Amino acid sequence: MSENKLTGRRAMVTGSLQGIGLAIARELGRQGCTLVLHGLASETLAQEARAAVLEAGAPAVEVLTHNLRDASQVQVMMETALASGPLDILVNNAGIQHTAPLADMPRATWDDIIAINLSAAFDTMRLALPQMASRGYGRVINIASVHGLVASVHKAPYVAAKFGMVGMSRVAALEYASAGSRDSGGVTVNCICPGWTETAIIQPQIDARALQLGTGREAAIRDLLKEKQPSQRTSLPDEIARTVTWLCEPAAHNLTGVSLPIDGGWTAQ
Repeated sequence: MSENKLTGRRAMVTGSLQGIGLAIARELGRQGCTLVLHGLASETLAQEARAAVLEAGAPAVEVLTHNLRDASQVQVMMETALASGPLDILVNNAGIQHTAPLADMPRATWDDIIAINLSAAFDTMRLALPQMASRGYGRVINIASVHGLVASVHKAPYVAAKFGMVGMSRVAALEYASAGSRDSGGVTVNCICPGWTETAIIQPQIDARALQLGTGREAAIRDLLKEKQPSQRTSLPDEIARTVTWLCEPAAHNLTGVSLPIDGGWTAQ
C-alpha cells in the first residue's frame, strides 16, 4: 500500500487510546487522515496517544472522552465530532469484556457490554452515515470479533453484542449500498472479526500458560491457541490496522456487508 492514500479524509476511532484502536488511528494518520480519538483514560495516556498519532503523520488530532455506556453521551460525542467537520471514516472499536457462566452473569454487566459494544455503534452509525451518503464517500468499519461469527462459553453478552454488530452492519451496508459512485468511492459498511490478537488483555493468559507449562512465551502462545486458532499465531494490532486502511481505499467501493475474519483459520473449521 502506498503512502497517503487517504489524505484529506477525517476519521473517528472509538476506543483508540491503546491497543488495536490506537494502531488503527496511527495507520489512518500515516495515510493522511485527520483523527478524532476516543477513550476513557488518564490525561497522560490520552496525550501520549495523541502524540503517537501526530507522529505517525496525522495533520491534526483531537481526543474525546465520552462514556459510551450512556446513550446521551454518545449523542454529545457525535455532535462534538461533527461540529468540527464531516466524518469520512468511522471505526467502532470500543469494547469491554467479562467472562462468567450465563446463569452467573450480572445483569448490570450485560447492560454495560451491550451498551458499549453494540448500542454505541448503532448511534455513531445512525448519526454519521447520512452525511457520508450525501458526499458520496464513507467508510464504517466495525471491529467485531471472531465471536461475532462463532460462540464460546462464558461470554453471553459479548457474543450477543458481536453477533448483533455483524447483523447491524449488514443491514447498514444494504441501506447505503447505492450511495455514491466508483469515482466518489461509495459508502461501505464492513466488520473485521479478529481472533487472538496481541493486546494487553491477553498477556495475563499467556503468562499463566507459560507458568503452567514451564515454557517460554512463544510455546505458551501456541499451546493457548491450538484449541481454536489453527495457525497458532496471534495477529498484531498493526496488521488489523492495515486491513482497516485497505477497506477505506476508493478501490474498495464494492466491498460492503462483509465480516472479514482475521483468525488464523478459527472460523474455517
